[in-house]
Amino acid sequence: MKQSDLTIVGGGIVGLATAFRFLETYPKKKVVVLEKERDLAHHQTGHNSGVLHSGIYYKPGSLKAVNCRQGKLAMQDFCEKQEIPFHLCGKVIVAISESEVPALEKIYERGQANRVNCEIIDEGRLKELEPHTAGIKAIHVPEAGIVDYRQVCERLAMIVKSRGSEILTEARVDFIHQTDGRCLVKSTGGEVESSLVINCCGLHSDRVARISGQKVREKIVPFRGEYFELKKSAEHLCRSLIYPVPNPKFPFLGVHFTQTIQGRVECGPNAVLAFAREGYRKTDINLQDLFESLTYPGFLRLVIKHWKIGVGEMWRSFSKKAFAKALSRLIPEIRVEHLKPAPAGVRAQALERNGKLVDDFLIMENERIVNVCNAPSPAATSALNIGKSIVEKLSARF
Repeated sequence: MKQSDLTIVGGGIVGLATAFRFLETYPKKKVVVLEKERDLAHHQTGHNSGVLHSGIYYKPGSLKAVNCRQGKLAMQDFCEKQEIPFHLCGKVIVAISESEVPALEKIYERGQANRVNCEIIDEGRLKELEPHTAGIKAIHVPEAGIVDYRQVCERLAMIVKSRGSEILTEARVDFIHQTDGRCLVKSTGGEVESSLVINCCGLHSDRVARISGQKVREKIVPFRGEYFELKKSAEHLCRSLIYPVPNPKFPFLGVHFTQTIQGRVECGPNAVLAFAREGYRKTDINLQDLFESLTYPGFLRLVIKHWKIGVGEMWRSFSKKAFAKALSRLIPEIRVEHLKPAPAGVRAQALERNGKLVDDFLIMENERIVNVCNAPSPAATSALNIGKSIVEKLSARF
C-alpha cells in the first residue's frame, strides 16, 4: 500500500493543476494521482478545442467568472515560464440581426463587470478583423487566446513527478473509505492511504463523490459536442475565434469557429445527448450510462423545456448540410465541401433534478474529501486557479 499526504483521483487538467499547486504550497509533502486511463488528459482535457477564455459570459462574482479571469492569467504565466506556445488571437461575438443586439449588449455589460478587455464594434471594424464574417455589430475581445492543454498537462505531470510525487495510470478507483483520520483509496492500480482525497473525475465525478460518502443531488449527464474542421482551402475564412450571440433560452453557446494553436480551424459544436459518458462516437453506447440519463427526472425536464432546439441539434448531428447551414450564419461563404470531420468531445454537465443545468463550478467537501462535481468550460482555462482555491481550502488541515 502506498502512503501519501494527498490522493487526487483524475489525471485531467484540473487534477494535475491541483497536484501542482499543492506541491507548490507544500513542497515537502507527497501526492499520488490516480488516472483510470493509460494516458493523462484522455477525456475532456484531451478533447478540448484549446481556447483561453476571457470570462466575458459569466455572471459577475460567480466561481466561473473569478476563476476564469485569474486562471487565464495564471495559465499564460505558466506557459511563458515553461515555454509552451500560446497565442492571444482575439475573439469576436457577432450579432447577425438587430434582434440579437440587446443580448450582445448584456454580454458586453458582463464583460465590463468582469474587467474583460472588450469593446463593441460596428460592421466596418468587424470586416477589418474578420472580412468573411456576417454581422451588424460585434464584441471584440482581443485578449482571448488559444493553447494546447494536452501539452500543459504533460508539463504539469513532469513537474509533479520531478518533485517526488507519483502519477499512476490504469488505476480506476472503486472504493474510498475514511477511517481514523485517514482515507483509504482502492484502485485497479493498487491501494493508497492519505490524509486527504480530491475527486477531479469530470465525467464520473458524481459517481466517485457518492462512493466517497458525499451526498450529491445532481447527476452528470454527458453531452457530445460534434465538430467539423475547415479544409485548407477554406481556412482563410476565419482569422481568430468567431462566436454567435448565444440563445438565452438554450444553455450552450451555439456553433462557432475556433482557430487552434496547431493552425487548424474547428467548427462547432452542436450539443446532443451522448449514449455513454465516454461516447465520442454516435455508435458508442453504454447501457448503464444511457439508462441513468433517460430515467433521470432532471434530463426529462430539460428535454421537455428545450425539445424544439434539441431536435435541431440532433438533425445537425446527422446532416452535414444542416451543420454547414448553421455555420453559414456567421460566415456566409461556408459550404458543405469546405468541411471535414473532426474529433468530438463530451461535456460532463451536472444537471439538477428540476432540469436546470448547474451553471457554475460545483465543489463539495466533507472532513477529508473534496469533490469537484461540476467543472465544464472554462475549467481548462481556470484550472490553475481552481487548483489554488482547492489547496487554500485544505490549508487548515495541514
